Amino acid sequence: MKAILDSSVFFSDFPVNGELYTTPSVCDELIDIRSRGKFETFSAEGLHVVSPGAESKERVIIAAKKTRDSTVISDTDCDILALALELEAVIYTDDFAIQNVAGVLGVQTIPINQRKAKRIHWKYRCSGCGRYFDHDGECLICGSIIKRKLK
Repeated sequence: MKAILDSSVFFSDFPVNGELYTTPSVCDELIDIRSRGKFETFSAEGLHVVSPGAESKERVIIAAKKTRDSTVISDTDCDILALALELEAVIYTDDFAIQNVAGVLGVQTIPINQRKAKRIHWKYRCSGCGRYFDHDGECLICGSIIKRKLK
């Protein structure tokens, strides 16, 4: 089984199995001695560091827009999801937004220290007048802040 490792794996003692992969952007997030040590251990055991292609990243961006997670999915999250698509791999992560988008893409996820996330569909609602929108920002009607909410 191919497994994509999110940065949270490197901060935990969670056991992972299979052919292990991560992305350069995850490596950039590993700045403390414990996570770097865990990275070195996995590297010695055959961890592959691979960048995903642009086409897969575009599929992730489209899926994140469908789930309305596009405002919270980071570039690193996008890389992890795109690599999982390319390799048909499972993702080890605690990130709920990654799990939400992965569900739309048909990518399996394994939570590390958290419960498995349920699929969430976000709505955007004006904090002033209460109108719903399909984006965050400033309300065109009353000028208040539009906030992301659970449906």
